Amino acid sequence: MTSSHPPSSAPAQPLAGVRVLDLSRVLAGPWCTQNLADLGADVIKVERPMRDGAGGDDTRGWGPPFLKGRDGQDTAEAAYFLGTNRNKRSITVDIAHPEGQALIRRLVAQCDVFIENFKVGDMARYGLDAATLRAAQPGLVYCSITGFGQTGPYRERAGYDYAIQGIGGLMSVTGERDDLPGGGPQKVGVAVADLFTGMYATVAILAALRHRDATGEGQHVDMALLDTQVAMLANLGANYLATGTPPRRAGNAHQNIVPYQVFETSDGHLILAVGNDGQFAKFCEIAGVPQFAADPRFARNADRVRNRAVLVPLLTEILRTRTKADWLAALEAAKVPCGAINNLEEVFADPHVQARNMTVPMPHPESDALRLVASPMKLSGTPVQYRRPPPLLGEHTGEVLEELGWSPEDIGALRDKGVL
Repeated sequence: MTSSHPPSSAPAQPLAGVRVLDLSRVLAGPWCTQNLADLGADVIKVERPMRDGAGGDDTRGWGPPFLKGRDGQDTAEAAYFLGTNRNKRSITVDIAHPEGQALIRRLVAQCDVFIENFKVGDMARYGLDAATLRAAQPGLVYCSITGFGQTGPYRERAGYDYAIQGIGGLMSVTGERDDLPGGGPQKVGVAVADLFTGMYATVAILAALRHRDATGEGQHVDMALLDTQVAMLANLGANYLATGTPPRRAGNAHQNIVPYQVFETSDGHLILAVGNDGQFAKFCEIAGVPQFAADPRFARNADRVRNRAVLVPLLTEILRTRTKADWLAALEAAKVPCGAINNLEEVFADPHVQARNMTVPMPHPESDALRLVASPMKLSGTPVQYRRPPPLLGEHTGEVLEELGWSPEDIGALRDKGVL
């Protein structure tokens, strides 16, 4: 079991000593800051104070499911929030209050990175925009995450992952073919535009910190979900730019490789992912059709792509003749890429997933049963450490402010004024 509070002998983390002030919420920003926190940064999550039953990161209430407390009843901590906010400290500050804005500016002076995902222009209203904060602190790395970026005709629009998947082209290539049952646009099952934006933001911040350490100069990192979604089109974007022809939805098939899709067996489905001509020849031997590998229509991948409509129906009939387990065993033994299609119960029960330590138990103030998906980053010398469970709303307000110079009397006065 991984301890959430590593011993003092634990190796230093790569971002130890970096302090991040995190004014982001929901997913893209918190995904980025959880990465930074996992790598050792001190992430201070700034949330809205509770007012009339509402406050904090929106995702705190995005349930069920909620974390079960020690009494077996739901707590107020949504699983959504728990999955994106470990290793952070939470403070509550009302940034609409002038003293709240002043408090944030004092905090920023002791931070290396500032992250926000407010609408374009909102931070300037509070005097917390990049130009203002960086004028006072030139070494600050300031990261803005929005739907459409700080420039361009859409910059003032709100950006949501679902809409970005549509606007950015992903839904035009995701889903079953239009001419087949169930055809039509389909979003991806998780919020990939948000998640990829969080990952790209992590990389950009690390690059900006590297530059700051070399030159003393910070910078403004402008991250947009739509930019990220367009970049994520990857080979399909390249296909369009090379041909001028927009790719269409292909269901579970690959646009550039055949056979590379889901096939039905006699008792279920499997993924066949033949990546080269040698693998295709091995598959043909296993399938009892070695002649296909020599057929000029199918011998090379380019031939198979051009003759997809002929080859795939032939393979469909062949795959249906044997069980899923039979196919998987034979294909894996021959090193032909393939895979089962697991639900999440099967994923977390998978012996390889378990061997890779992809879940982590963490003590929580309200539960002894919190288990989270672990970080996939495996560093040999500075491994990820699970220091803190996802925080309760405002759990660390007094701790952080006292640590950074506020007296208990100052903190009490701010609470009395409704700033905290």
